[in-house]
Amino acid sequence: MAAEAGPTKRMAESTLLLNYCETQPRDPMKNDCIENVTFWPIDTPVTDPFVVSTGTRIAAENVFVRITLSNGIHGYGEAAPFPEVGGEDRWSCLQSLARLAPSLIGRSVRDYQSLAHYLAEQAPAQPSARCGIETALLDAHCRATGIPLWRLWGGADVRPRVTDITIPIATQEKTLSLACGWYERGFRLFKMKVGKDVDGDVRRLEALHRVLPGISFIGDGNQGFSRAECLAFADGVRQFGGTMVLLEQPVVRDDLDSLAAIRRETGIPVAADESVRSLDDARKIVAQNAADYINIKIMKTGVLEAAEIAAFTLKANLKLMVGGMLESRIAMGCSFSLVLGMQGFEVLDLDTPLLLTADPVQGGYRYEGPTLQPWHEPGLGMSVSVPADARTTSIKRQTLDER
Repeated sequence: MAAEAGPTKRMAESTLLLNYCETQPRDPMKNDCIENVTFWPIDTPVTDPFVVSTGTRIAAENVFVRITLSNGIHGYGEAAPFPEVGGEDRWSCLQSLARLAPSLIGRSVRDYQSLAHYLAEQAPAQPSARCGIETALLDAHCRATGIPLWRLWGGADVRPRVTDITIPIATQEKTLSLACGWYERGFRLFKMKVGKDVDGDVRRLEALHRVLPGISFIGDGNQGFSRAECLAFADGVRQFGGTMVLLEQPVVRDDLDSLAAIRRETGIPVAADESVRSLDDARKIVAQNAADYINIKIMKTGVLEAAEIAAFTLKANLKLMVGGMLESRIAMGCSFSLVLGMQGFEVLDLDTPLLLTADPVQGGYRYEGPTLQPWHEPGLGMSVSVPADARTTSIKRQTLDER
C-alpha cells in the first residue's frame, strides 16, 4: 500500500541529503575521478492512483543521484524503489547510498564495471540504490568521453520507438476515461493492470475493446492471479474478441510451472517480470521454457546486470520487453539507452514519466504522443536541479583497496 511516513522518518530522510566530497588536492592527470556524490529524495505525485494487484502508490517516492568528476562533469541517476514489487523503499535506498557513496570517491568513472560489481557485492538486496549510482556513473563516463549513453551499448538500433501506456486497476468508468484520454493522444497498446478480480478485469478490457477501435492489450497481473484465474481471464478476453499481445507475470514469481502452462494452454506469449531479478533467474526461465519474453528493468538488477540479462535472453532465442517502476525520465532514459544501443527489444513499457504530474528533468529524450524520440547529446543529455539545502559531509579520499 502507499507508504505512510511519519514526521520522524520524513525528518530523517531530509537529513540524508548527503554530499560526499573529496578533501584531497586534485590530480591534474586524473580528471575523470569522482570528486563527490550527491543524493536527495524527491516526491512526484502520480496523475491517478497507481493501483496494481499488490498495492497502491500515489506518488513516486524516489531518490536522485548526482556524481561530480574532478573535471566538473556531472552524471545523473535515479533510484525508484517500488516496495510492493521489489521490497525496497526510499528509506532503505537512502541508507544504502549513504553507506556506498564513500567507496566511489577518487575512483575513475572508467572503472564503472568493477565499481558496479563491487556495489552488487556490498548491497545485493538494494538493486534500486545501486541502479541510481550505476546510472550516474555511466552518464558521467559518457559525458567525459563525449558519447550518448546508448553508444556505450553499441548504438545498434537508434530510431524513434513507440511505448504502451499503463492503465491501473480502477472502476470501469475510470478505466474508460483514462483510456479514452490516452487514445486521443495516439496510444494504441494498453498495458492493463489486472489480477484482483477476473470477471471485473475482463469487463474493463471489453469496455475498451467496444469503444476504441484498433487497440491491443498487455495483461499485467503483477503476480495476482492463480493459474486457473489467469486461464479464465485469457478465455474471457478471447470470447469478446480482444487482442492480447502479452500476459505479463500473471502468477507468483517462483511458480515457473504455471508460467509455462499458461503460455502453453492459452497460446498467448508470456513475459517474465518479477520472476527475473538476476541473470540466474533468467537462466531458470530458459531452462523451464517458462516465458516467451523477459522484461528488463534496471531497478530489479542494476544497469550492467540488466544489459547482461538482455544479451543472454537474445542468445537463448527469447524476446525482450523493457519497463520500469514509477520513474522519471532519468531512469527511463537509461532504459531507453539499452533499447537504442542493443537489438531485440520488441515491446516497450517506458511510459511512467507520462503518469507523473511533473517532469523535474531538463533535456534528454522526449515524448511525442506514444513515441520516444532519441537524443544525441553526451550521456543522458539531461540535467536536474539540486536542492539548495543539501547537507554536505566531507571525507578523505578512499579507494576500494583501502577499504
